[in-house]
Amino acid sequence: MNVLVGYATVNGSTREIAEHIGARLAEAGVTVDVRPVTGVDRADRYDGFVLGSAVHGQAWLPAAKDFVRRNTTLLCFRPVWLFSVGMPGALRGPWKALARKEEPLIAQGLPGQLPYRSHRLMSGVIARDQLPFTGRVLFRLMGCRYGDFRDWAAIDAWTDRVVGDLRRG
Repeated sequence: MNVLVGYATVNGSTREIAEHIGARLAEAGVTVDVRPVTGVDRADRYDGFVLGSAVHGQAWLPAAKDFVRRNTTLLCFRPVWLFSVGMPGALRGPWKALARKEEPLIAQGLPGQLPYRSHRLMSGVIARDQLPFTGRVLFRLMGCRYGDFRDWAAIDAWTDRVVGDLRRG
């Protein structure tokens, strides 16, 4: 099976997660192509899709949504897994509980009623210089913290479930 791990990123965290997922799939014997969704010219070459995007404002980036929109018909007939990269790991206190509610909102915001096998909201990297001044102020007022919150063990476990799904067909 030839699988595309396609992604949309702003600061590189989502790209690094996509590359990690792709490497893990390849280790399991899956033929994989990892690339930005803007660089995919023929989606019909792939038998399956692992698609991910950075999340801004509880939504995928426009490039990722455009890819889904352009390929909705194809994606309805091939297995699809989704991952979103946001900042749930940076949240504290009462804000942490809101992160669990964000995952279904992100998936609902995708165009075309995209059928997918699973969707996972993952934490990425959040650095001070990635936010505008007002964003930094709000971020700190919410009690959030900067850092690399990627949970590689959880990413591996999710990827291993994708491999299991691929093997079952």
